[in-house]
Amino acid sequence: MRRVAGLRGAFTTAVLAAAVLVLSACTGTGSPATSASPSPSASTSASTITASTGPASRLAPTASATAGPTRTAGPHRKVLVVAEENHTAEDVLGSGRAPYLSALSRRFATLTDMAAGYPVGCPSLPAYLLMTSGSTHDVCDDAGPDAHPIDGPSIFSQVEDAGLQWRGYAESMPAPCTRDNAAVGRYLVRHAPAPYYRGAARCRDWDLPLGTASAGPLHDDVGAGSLPDYGFVTPDACDDMHGGDVCGGDVIADGDRWLATWLPQIMAGPDYREGRLVIVVTWDEGSGSSNHIPTVVVSPTAQGVRVTERVTHCGLLAMEEDLLRLPRLGCATAAPSPGPALGLA
Repeated sequence: MRRVAGLRGAFTTAVLAAAVLVLSACTGTGSPATSASPSPSASTSASTITASTGPASRLAPTASATAGPTRTAGPHRKVLVVAEENHTAEDVLGSGRAPYLSALSRRFATLTDMAAGYPVGCPSLPAYLLMTSGSTHDVCDDAGPDAHPIDGPSIFSQVEDAGLQWRGYAESMPAPCTRDNAAVGRYLVRHAPAPYYRGAARCRDWDLPLGTASAGPLHDDVGAGSLPDYGFVTPDACDDMHGGDVCGGDVIADGDRWLATWLPQIMAGPDYREGRLVIVVTWDEGSGSSNHIPTVVVSPTAQGVRVTERVTHCGLLAMEEDLLRLPRLGCATAAPSPGPALGLA
């Protein structure tokens, strides 16, 4: 057997040598750059280099962000959060009052055991702080930014520090970064959290009135494929299922109609069609007795998925920061992310 192997080895060497001569003659040079095709391992290495210098390379954390969990480079992702208000999963999904969102949850992904992750007795504002910084900052009221200026980091400041962009799109907000309730109660600043963070230095540039479905910042950014790396969408109190004195009808049905107007437009935009955008539709809290809230994730990677494990706003923040290659903040640090179950690891 050893003799046969030796013969085969000699024959193989001769064949390879002849092949090299032929290739050199055909190409006119014997340089490695024009020799035979690379081995599979070399091909893998090349594709890795290409990915790390493509769109994903701009997502690398800055030096100040190196404390976060190590994550491998991936495609350039954008995250758009749409925040709804004050209803449990039982109120919304499957109740018949939100047919569009119910159908969307079946088509894409729903988190069946999603909890707000903070005390039921606290109102909305702590939820928005938790969603965007990983902490309630010991807030348990709905006072404005002047009462609760937050000095710590947030996903807004993280995005800025990483050289990325964020936008707040708030319906009925009269001017960028408005810090007080307005529009006869339709704009509620506690539902649009960026003005609370002192570290959100670009608030006056990037926290914008949403506009309408036919004109304005959100419409224009969707159509141009220029949505930011992180976007936070705040429908007004009549469209986010919160309700108010100036609102009429069924607040859940009205909110569902708003989603049915906007989400198809967003999904038809270049960012979503080209696989860059992940849309998260979630609620701040549930009811006075339950914080079991609806959450639907719309992504091409998540088709007909039901995540049954417990997830909170901490886990959603973890997923969003992972997608943006940012270190995790606060409670997100140790929270289980639904990202892997959604094909978004």
